[in-house]
Amino acid sequence: MTKSVRAALLDRLGSALPVRRREKTFAPLALPRRGRLWPRYLGRALLVLVLVALIGWAWFLFTASLPQLDGVFVVEGLSDPVQLERDTLGIPTITARNRLDLARATGFVHGQDRFFQMDLLRRHPAGELSALLGAATLEEDKRQRVHRFRARARQRLSRATPRERELLRAYTEGVEAGRRSLRHGPWEYQLLRVEPVPWSEEDSLLVVHAMYLMLQSGGIARERCQGLVEDLLPPALARFLSPAGSPWDAPMQGEAFASARLPQPSEVDLRQEPSRWTPPTITPASVSIRPGSNNWAVAGTRTAHGGAILANDMHLGLMLPNIWYRAQFHWHEQGQAQRVIGVTLPGTPAMVVGSNTYLAWGFTNTEGDFTDLVVLNDDEPVVVHEERIEVQGGSPVLLPVEETRYGPIVDRDHKGRRCALRWVAHDEEGINLNLMFLESTRTLDEALALAPTCGSPAQNLVVVDRDGAIAWTVLGKLPRRLGFDGTVPMSWNASRRWDGWLDPAEYPRLVRPLDGLLWTANNRVVDQPGCTRIGLANYDHGARAMQIRDGLRARKVCTESDMLAIQLDDRALFLDRWQRLMLDTLTPSVCADSNSRSALRREVVAWGGRASIDSVGFRLVRRWRELLHQIILGSLTAPCRRADPRVHYRHLTANVEESVWQLVTQKPAHLLPPGYASWETLLLDAVDRLGNEVSRRGEAFDTALEQYTWGAANRARIRHPLSAGLGPLARWLRLDMPEQPLPGNSHAMPRVQAPAEGASQRLAVSPGREEEGYFHMPGGQSGHPRSPHYRDGHAAWVEGKATPFLPGPRQHLLELRPSR
Repeated sequence: MTKSVRAALLDRLGSALPVRRREKTFAPLALPRRGRLWPRYLGRALLVLVLVALIGWAWFLFTASLPQLDGVFVVEGLSDPVQLERDTLGIPTITARNRLDLARATGFVHGQDRFFQMDLLRRHPAGELSALLGAATLEEDKRQRVHRFRARARQRLSRATPRERELLRAYTEGVEAGRRSLRHGPWEYQLLRVEPVPWSEEDSLLVVHAMYLMLQSGGIARERCQGLVEDLLPPALARFLSPAGSPWDAPMQGEAFASARLPQPSEVDLRQEPSRWTPPTITPASVSIRPGSNNWAVAGTRTAHGGAILANDMHLGLMLPNIWYRAQFHWHEQGQAQRVIGVTLPGTPAMVVGSNTYLAWGFTNTEGDFTDLVVLNDDEPVVVHEERIEVQGGSPVLLPVEETRYGPIVDRDHKGRRCALRWVAHDEEGINLNLMFLESTRTLDEALALAPTCGSPAQNLVVVDRDGAIAWTVLGKLPRRLGFDGTVPMSWNASRRWDGWLDPAEYPRLVRPLDGLLWTANNRVVDQPGCTRIGLANYDHGARAMQIRDGLRARKVCTESDMLAIQLDDRALFLDRWQRLMLDTLTPSVCADSNSRSALRREVVAWGGRASIDSVGFRLVRRWRELLHQIILGSLTAPCRRADPRVHYRHLTANVEESVWQLVTQKPAHLLPPGYASWETLLLDAVDRLGNEVSRRGEAFDTALEQYTWGAANRARIRHPLSAGLGPLARWLRLDMPEQPLPGNSHAMPRVQAPAEGASQRLAVSPGREEEGYFHMPGGQSGHPRSPHYRDGHAAWVEGKATPFLPGPRQHLLELRPSR
């Protein structure tokens, strides 16, 4: 959830809660002292009784929104009874006679446990948050309404296959049955004092659009930035800041790329026109990450039990309830019994990641390129749609949205030219329910053939079978670009455009690799021709994938516990060279007359080489590198920032890391940011800035430094969206998870972790051997803070203790019966 959405929730909550008003009081009539005591006591007693009654009534309404877990409940539309069992963690095992009844029952448990979460997921892409939260989210709604996702979802629904309509209708009716089964509706709406809007079939398509926004919308800023870099910087510098890869690359196919070539003084010299390259203002430290994920597979030839193992940990924003919802499905299809265990996405009927005992599959975001900014000619035809944004407590706002044949107009570039957005998410082919067919797929070949037909954000699909084989391909639609590579905004014509979609035969894939290993971590995973098909611009740095690959290769025989050890690997191998450089900068001579520099050096020497919560040195090295990136890249991109203040050096390709490393180690005078006498001066200035940050609180330096641990910065902030607006009540209700220090980091290690971002789940499983697998998830199954399943399982996620992949013994049984 974005910060603006979260702030709006708090603002709306504050306006919805009753306001305590101080009434003017009058002195009672003069009565004898004893005569005045009894009405005073009686009034107090009555006030206490009224308060107790109000609190009791509020508590009843609050707890009345807990779901029914046992007994019998009648659900319209079922063809046969459905068994809904729950274990000690509240994980449902749903047993149905057919897939439609299963979809209806899945909607039922989602509606019981997660309706408010689903409501936010559908409203955000539709630009409809203000109808629930008021004017505070109006600007966010305007940004999203430009995409007209509600209209696109309706259009897609009108062309859905009969099977898709049946599944969506069954799921929708199940959601409404689950929501209405609560004795007094979801508790969040009671606090906001609004009525929930019923779920609709198109809302499930909007949830898929929400995932597109989470996983692909960042490509717009990166393409805008790259366009400015190529337009405004000398060509050699533009190439230097836009490397396609680096020696850190760890592709599954092909080799690592060479470092970008250092520009020569004849090509670019910052000593000329130094005012053009002024470094930016230093911004505070950040522990945020870009969403990502890890997955890998080990073939049966390399495991202790002979079965292939899949490992997957998807990294997303963390809040309560968690984005995923665990489940086990049993049903029959074409006369065959089916079983699948894994995680669902509330708002949709599909099992997203899991195992069906024949195959197991997992995803990471490809970080390919699925958006293009099209620079429009002045005579480009435009259709204007009048979008009406409802505002809770205010008047509706009309927003004109300009649409072209390419897509909506979303931007003006630094030259004032209008830019339209071409995005897979805007196309009907970009969304369908084909992912659900993975649930009953039984062979690698079937899974690989299915992947190109799926309408979802493009993902690295890693799949393993029960015979020990493994495979990788891309799941989702890949646009076919003609005449350009999509890295910068440009005008389109007959020879420069999208020409439909790649054929399934053109999709890159790796099947049964000889070394028995596959790995992806949002990095470049294939060679240059394969990258051209997926897109060139957005891959993550390869160090995280390299650490995973090397961890797998170091094990001759792998087990599930080995998979967990790699997922929890917080060794700072990527920062090791920065630690050595920092020590080289803090020489005995520069530390001789400075107690603070000497103290910094001691901590860096003893940093431990891990993102551990008690390490001061790790945090120092990490922040020092970040300061150097800000100074150096901020200076080199200064002309771009002046042309468009929205541009940030973080929008450059992640491989620019290697360009910065060349600068700080080769120290070319012609690329030194203005204001520094030498590179040594710059490196030491960053050290002193760091020392000032440590002592900013006014404490003695040694005391402040002792408290400057990584755990002090990287503390969990996993919260319910409404908690900050409830004050002490939120603490009493225990809406949030404890603010525990967390190991791990956003910089190139498998254990990716920031306060509110990280592994939204961890698993390892071998199909057919599910009882040997494990699963982690922050938070619990339920969205109700008084449910025992609101937080169970969270401690295992924090501590990295393996818990079973399979649901446990039955603790509750609810039978869903047809109305007839």
